[in-house]
Order: sequence, then C-alpha cells, then structure tokens
Amino acid sequence: MPVNPAAENVFGTMGTICWCIQLIPQAWKSWREKSTYGLSPYLMLIWALAALPLGVYNISESVNIPLMVQPQLFGFLACTCWVQCFYYDQHFSKTRTLSIFFGFLVLFGGLEAGFVFAVRHGLAEGNDRPYQFFGVMTAILLFAGLIPQYYEIWKLKEVRGVSMLFMLVDGLGGLFSFLSLVFKPSLDPLLSFSYISVVVLDTGVILLQLILNPIAQRRRAREEAAPAAAPDTEAGPPAVSPGEPREKTHSEATHGPYPSPDPQASGRRESEDGISLQSVVAAPPSMEGSQTAAQSVETFNESPPP
Repeated sequence: MPVNPAAENVFGTMGTICWCIQLIPQAWKSWREKSTYGLSPYLMLIWALAALPLGVYNISESVNIPLMVQPQLFGFLACTCWVQCFYYDQHFSKTRTLSIFFGFLVLFGGLEAGFVFAVRHGLAEGNDRPYQFFGVMTAILLFAGLIPQYYEIWKLKEVRGVSMLFMLVDGLGGLFSFLSLVFKPSLDPLLSFSYISVVVLDTGVILLQLILNPIAQRRRAREEAAPAAAPDTEAGPPAVSPGEPREKTHSEATHGPYPSPDPQASGRRESEDGISLQSVVAAPPSMEGSQTAAQSVETFNESPPP
C-alpha cells in the first residue's frame, strides 16, 4: 500500500472513535441489568492492563495523536467494566469499588509516564528491547483477554452478559486501527497482530451468540415443560399390571379371600331368646348334652314371669 498520511489519520481517528465508545454499550448493559453474570471480569482486567503497554508503545513510537489517545480511553472504559463486576456480582460497597477504580487509574498513569521516559531513553541510546517488550506484551494481553470470555461461554453453553454491540464496535475499532497502520511507511507486525486478533476473536463471540443462544433457549423451554408433563403422584396408588403380584390388604391378610364378618350381625347372633348361644356351642356334641340343653329351654319357657 502507498504511504498516505491522510488515510492513516482518518482510519486512526475512526479506530479511536470506535475504541472510545466500544465499552460504553457493555457498561450500559451491566448498569441497566444490575448484573454482570456471564461477563468474565478477567477479560476486563486483562484489557485494562493491556492499555498500559499499548499506551507506552504507541507514545514511544510517536504515532498519530488518535492512536496515542486510544489506549488511555480504552483503559478507562475497561477499568469501569471491571469494577462493575465487583459492584454488581460480588456486592462490593460503592466506597470500596470507587477506591479500586481510582487507585488503578492513578497507578496506571504513573507507570505509563515512567515507562515512556525509560523506553525513549533506551531508543535514544540505540536499545530497542524495552520498546519491543511493550509491543509484545500488548499483543499477548489483547489476544489473551478474550480467552477467559470464551471459557465463560463454554461453561454456560451460551453467551451471557456480553453486549453484541460492544463486540461489533470493538471489532470495527481493531479493523480501522489496522488499516491506519497499512498506510504508514512500514507495517508494524506486533500492532498488526494485536488489532487483527481482536477482530477475529470478537467475530467468534458474535458467531457463538448466534449459534448457542437459540439452542440454550430451546433447552430451557424443554426443562420448563418437563415438570408439567410429570405424572401426579398424589392421585392415588399406581395401578398394578396384570402380571404383577398385588400387596394384600389388612382384611385379606386376616381373613383370607373370604369376606370379613359383619360385626353387627355377630352381635345379633350372640344371644337368641335370652339364651347364650356360646353355652350351646360350648356344649359337647353328645346326645346327652343335647337333651340337657333342650330341658333347660323348656324349663325357662314354662316358668311364670315375676
């Protein structure tokens, strides 16, 4: 590609604009839902850390002004989304959350300023190893930042807590930033890898959202419908199949297959005409015993009433 400073600045400005607002949709989504469930806090932490070497690298190289401003806003927004994970999901207090936020920014600014002077001093003396180190660290952190989010997606089997608008704008920012490097006199391989890796990984998250989320919705619909289709356990004992042995009731276990005696009928038959039938039943079945019982009945009938 021919060297074109105007195109370099235009694409660099477009990339900076995208990366200035890329995390605003994510911060808005977390604030509106009051939850960061599904969003990996390690993604935001690693990207906030990546802004440090990226800022040192870009400022030391004396790139265009938009690319110098870009890491600062990128780190600010990444830190904002990072502390939201503490506030909404880990229920940190506002004081503790703001202390972490401002403490990180102060440390970030101090380290960046010191590293810029150190790297420029090394470059002035012909030592570019610190400069290359920050370039490599930027590439590693920007690439590695999205790996925890992919793990979160694998764990949940869907994309949760991530704004797709954030992914889209982030990918466009990486693309425009890469195009700004194309129109420079020499293409920086480290920055090129950093920007292209962001574009590829952001595209992967968007595709996973389109594939996994409908599958997860159908799975939840089946799980919600399963309890409604379950049999009612309070309707009574289950029916016994013809070949299965049936447990006997208490009456059947006591009297066998015959019907249980009627207790009222038994009470009516205990005595008849004032004569205890038990005495008759208890008498021996001999002829003499039968005559004695008959005489007792006749004597009772002939006796005058009192």
